[in-house]
Amino acid sequence: MRRFKRTLVAAALATTVMAGTAGWAAGGEQNAVTGPPPGTAAWRADRSLARPLPDPATARPAEVSRFFATLTEAGRHDLTARHSLVVGNLDGAPVALRYEANRWALTAERDKERARSTNSSLPSYERRRARELDERYTRLLRPGRQILAFDPRGRGQLAEVYGDWATARRTAVVVPGSDTDLASFDRDGRPDTPAGMARALREEMARQAPDTPAAVIAWAGYTTPVGVGLDAATGRLAQAGAPRLDRFLAGLAAAGTSAPPAVFCHSYGSVVCGLAAPELGSAEAADLVVLASPGVRAGSAAALRTGARVWAVRRNGADWIGRVPHVRLLGLGHGTDPTSASFGARPVASDGAHGHSGYFAPETRSLHNFARIALGRYDAVH
Repeated sequence: MRRFKRTLVAAALATTVMAGTAGWAAGGEQNAVTGPPPGTAAWRADRSLARPLPDPATARPAEVSRFFATLTEAGRHDLTARHSLVVGNLDGAPVALRYEANRWALTAERDKERARSTNSSLPSYERRRARELDERYTRLLRPGRQILAFDPRGRGQLAEVYGDWATARRTAVVVPGSDTDLASFDRDGRPDTPAGMARALREEMARQAPDTPAAVIAWAGYTTPVGVGLDAATGRLAQAGAPRLDRFLAGLAAAGTSAPPAVFCHSYGSVVCGLAAPELGSAEAADLVVLASPGVRAGSAAALRTGARVWAVRRNGADWIGRVPHVRLLGLGHGTDPTSASFGARPVASDGAHGHSGYFAPETRSLHNFARIALGRYDAVH
């Protein structure tokens, strides 16, 4: 009975201290964005090719890839212009075509918000919000940015590629944790944002292997918890996000890369990765790296049932996530500590990392090791 009471206390504590990449503010319950992208109804109704288009909700990424391979170049661009939000989020579509589609979609959203920002019939707070979105979309449209996914629904979702995906021989994907959305994706160019983590990893890969073309994706493609609350302590949002991650990685494999990516899962993002893991074969992910993890809802690396190598890292004493109880009770908590010896993941050193989001900081041993993992230099990992 005493042990049960201790577990109850630990679970209660987990609900108060579980958080994500930034902030200790109380968080409200979030509505997960699920299902196919906006514009799907018009896409399904399109008969311009005298045949049904692949259904974004049910077509496998490999089927989508084969569909686009049957189109002429003009046909691809025509579909992209007419259905930009669908093509831009359609896993399995050619990567370059998705960049083009998301430029169309971002331009349309920017123009819409720009018009709202000067509409005197709207309340001032709505015009202010429209100006913020106008500025945000304008930044995403800057030359050189490669937006692989963009969904304006909810708090906004985004994926961006750093490097040339078409020529890359080594690749990686960063899956961020709580408090991540369109507004925080690349806030002020900070290194602890999803964009900052992905840029730092690619730069370190280039430093270690200058002759190896590499690309890294920051994937903020699911609804994350906000602050501290039940969302962060339960798996509800992770369960909604895991199929989206599985489909995204399957889409990359279908679109064609020379090597499957190493997937780096930070904080609550590791819960998403843990639930996605059973669907990840060696073609979708070569490595699964969980960092600053509250648990992955599995008792061991073997229980993840994944074809990827599993690694785990946490900077003890420097990361508050280490104080989170590793329990699961009545749906609360995320289970076994992935850095524990009993879990069975490959350990990764993180000397020099500070705080909960400092693992990708320059000159840290964690960043050096992450680059070695992404480059497939496993013998050099400390």
